[in-house]
Amino acid sequence: MHTANEIVIQADATTVYELAAAVERWPEILPHYRWVRVLRDDGHERLVEMAARRDAIPVSWRAVQVREPAIPRIRFRHVGGVTKGMEVAWLFEPGPDGLTVRIVHDFDPPWPVVGALVADRIIGPLFVANIAGKTLRRIKELAEMKAEVPG
Repeated sequence: MHTANEIVIQADATTVYELAAAVERWPEILPHYRWVRVLRDDGHERLVEMAARRDAIPVSWRAVQVREPAIPRIRFRHVGGVTKGMEVAWLFEPGPDGLTVRIVHDFDPPWPVVGALVADRIIGPLFVANIAGKTLRRIKELAEMKAEVPG
């Protein structure tokens, strides 16, 4: 399974990166997130437990988050839950129309026979793309509101 959600944001990369990297604040700023718990934090890499909603359906997982502000990039590797093994990357690309932010998910479940079918037809389009799309739209809204506030 491969999904990519992207959005163009009229804000600087630092503002957007900070909103995206601070997953512990997501339940406060992203209405579809139920909780995020930081279980371990060594400053560069964190083990987090995350829970969101796909509309009325609750989902949860554990992931290792790697923050790379100098690039900038944020990576996640799911280490628990149905999506164990999923690789996620937040990519930030400045351009003439604004900052393009892309969330890429790659998942090749180890389930025999039905793994790829379930990932490609259900997990990717119905859950991952939905939740990532909501996340990007809200991050855009928050970043652009912050950009409008005179410094």
